[in-house]
Amino acid sequence: MKHMNSEVKEERTSNKKRIDLFLVPIVLIAAFLNLFKIWTDEYANAYYTAAVKSMLQSFHNFFYASFDPGGYVTIDKPPVVFWIQTISAKIFGFHGWSVILPQALAGIGSVLLLYVLIKRTFGVWAGRFAALAMALTPIVPAVSRTNNIDSMLVFTLLVATWMLFRAVRTAKFGWVLAAFAMIGVAFNMKMLQAYMVLPAFYVFYVVATKITWKKKIAFLTTATALMLAVSISWAVVVDSTSADKRPYMGSSQTNSVLELAFGYNGINRLTGNTSVTGSSHKQPAQTQQQTASSETKQTSNSSSGSSQSSNQRKSSSSQKMQAPGGGNQNGMFNTGNPGPFRLFQKGLSDQISWLLPFVIFSIVGLFAGVKFKGPYTTKQKESLFWLAWLLPVAVFFSIAGFFHQYYLIMLAPPIAAFAGAGAVALWSMYKQRNGWKSWLLPGGILTTAALQVYIMSPYVSSIGVAPIAGVGALGVILALVLAVRKERKNFLTNYLGAAALVVLLAMPAYWAMTPIIYGGNSMLPAAGPDSSSGMGGPPSTATNSKQSGFNGMQPPGSSSGNSSSNNQMQPPSGSSNGGQLQMPGGSSNNGQMQPPSGSSNSGQMQMPNSTLSKASSSKRKSGGMNAEVNKKLLNYLTKNNTGEKYLFATTDSTSAAPYIIETGKPVMAMGGFSGSDPILTVSKLKAMIKKGEVKYFYLSGMGKGGQSDVITWIKENSKEIPSSKWQSTSLSSQQGPSGNGTLYEITLK
Repeated sequence: MKHMNSEVKEERTSNKKRIDLFLVPIVLIAAFLNLFKIWTDEYANAYYTAAVKSMLQSFHNFFYASFDPGGYVTIDKPPVVFWIQTISAKIFGFHGWSVILPQALAGIGSVLLLYVLIKRTFGVWAGRFAALAMALTPIVPAVSRTNNIDSMLVFTLLVATWMLFRAVRTAKFGWVLAAFAMIGVAFNMKMLQAYMVLPAFYVFYVVATKITWKKKIAFLTTATALMLAVSISWAVVVDSTSADKRPYMGSSQTNSVLELAFGYNGINRLTGNTSVTGSSHKQPAQTQQQTASSETKQTSNSSSGSSQSSNQRKSSSSQKMQAPGGGNQNGMFNTGNPGPFRLFQKGLSDQISWLLPFVIFSIVGLFAGVKFKGPYTTKQKESLFWLAWLLPVAVFFSIAGFFHQYYLIMLAPPIAAFAGAGAVALWSMYKQRNGWKSWLLPGGILTTAALQVYIMSPYVSSIGVAPIAGVGALGVILALVLAVRKERKNFLTNYLGAAALVVLLAMPAYWAMTPIIYGGNSMLPAAGPDSSSGMGGPPSTATNSKQSGFNGMQPPGSSSGNSSSNNQMQPPSGSSNGGQLQMPGGSSNNGQMQPPSGSSNSGQMQMPNSTLSKASSSKRKSGGMNAEVNKKLLNYLTKNNTGEKYLFATTDSTSAAPYIIETGKPVMAMGGFSGSDPILTVSKLKAMIKKGEVKYFYLSGMGKGGQSDVITWIKENSKEIPSSKWQSTSLSSQQGPSGNGTLYEITLK
């Protein structure tokens, strides 16, 4: 106990010291990477931005995280992060940057927290290097520059980690409760993903605390109970509320938060079974493929595909979209093939794995000589914590059936922690000529440089040969020189070691800047020369990403003037599956997404064309497939609205979101985000029309999901509005991904 009290006094004394001047540039780097030019993203992730717009309008929408101002359906995640975004928008005004700001600050906060966590045990230089590694891990700023949840989730889990470490140092049970309660808060950000760190929390507390087993079990049981209570608190309130008094729970099939948490946002991520289940509306296999998952349609906000090669364009007609949820598990969104080396595959390795070999060597060095029965030093205990965070999460991403690249931010803290702690530990072993351990530093540098060359090799056409050859050559030379000079001690050796670490961080630093250099993707954030596409495709050279989605999906009833050849879905470059795009969810049709029946484009998927609301050339409305507003359609709907609650109804959120953002008026996404939610029935729709709540329906053929009966009824009982009244006169029809977009009107007496 005296030792613990002395540690607390030491910590208080340390906190009174002046600011670490070496930390200042690291924080400035993080701030630049996370904040610079976020003001150019006007829509951000339009699905979530529309929800913030709706949540600003009433406490009812705020509490339930309603997607639309009418309170029809919620978004597919819990509300905590969106409460924070809404508060930010209330303070600073509703802008794309104001909903991104909390995540950007969380990214900077994570860098500072990691510095604090590592510095105290492993030393100030370990803390500095860990903070720098966290700041330069490419996926960290890529996610933090968007209004997606994961940056805030990681920050919250690091706060919980700080509380847990403090609980062990001070032997105060209150901090244990606070740490596990914070995980409960994180659950209300992204549900079961927050629980990925639980093995680390349990293992560390059991190993690090010097209390009886009886107390350990009692304390952990109580803390876990509190965590579960906090986790389900919002879900219990929502699920206990009558369905007619709240929005439908988006992306669930039973209108339940708990089903959403443990199904769609839980076990289904591991199994890859994100196909529509539980719907009261049967649907053909082809429709199921197209609407299998709401996140399947989180397509890229790329700039126009101006940099695509002619070969890609010519071959796109024969490229098909396959579903990994069934027999084929190659994965859309560049997530590679499940297996032990998945994190080293293209699309994942360049997001998170730049320092993994060095981390492996660091783990060997930090645990060298450790006996299973102990005793353990503080460094070994905390190293065990980071290992228990790293391994389960790495295993999950190695075998999971469905996830996105940006989820990999969960691996950033332990990788950065081991990079910082390991750099100091391996350097010490090297300087002390500690037998075989002294070879770990040059070995780690050599293998890490080799991996980085491998990671960059598919991007030769984008970044050139020089940086790849430079990293490889310098890494080999510095590793060999350090090996040769292992028996010498002078100032030159110190500089060589520092130079080697700089070389290993050079390309991750460049990759971390790519969302700024090439443009970001708010729907599917990813780093790299193809960062604006979010699909691992070729980099775009356009500076104003007016066209979004797969090379420019556009809003209903509009015309971009581009030829159809420029509006085709392209597969990830370098795909190992023959250039086939893949979708989650199995199918009875070999997982292939078929083109619209009767299509005249030789099997090519056509994107909606558009005549767009013009914005400043410095802005990017990169919010998703339909991230722009067709002014002619909007004017028609507004002029002919006779008091209806909803401006119009459409199949899914991608058509609805930009209109909600621009107008703040309710737009009904009948089937939720993907169009697959079984929210609406024919009888319910009839009642809404009779009450005068909605009369206009835009149907593009997208996301029918569980709505086939409703859509059929709409077509049979409505009059079609001539396209000349709401659509550009340059086009006679609206080309949608699954058919022609059409505006209908229904009035019932």
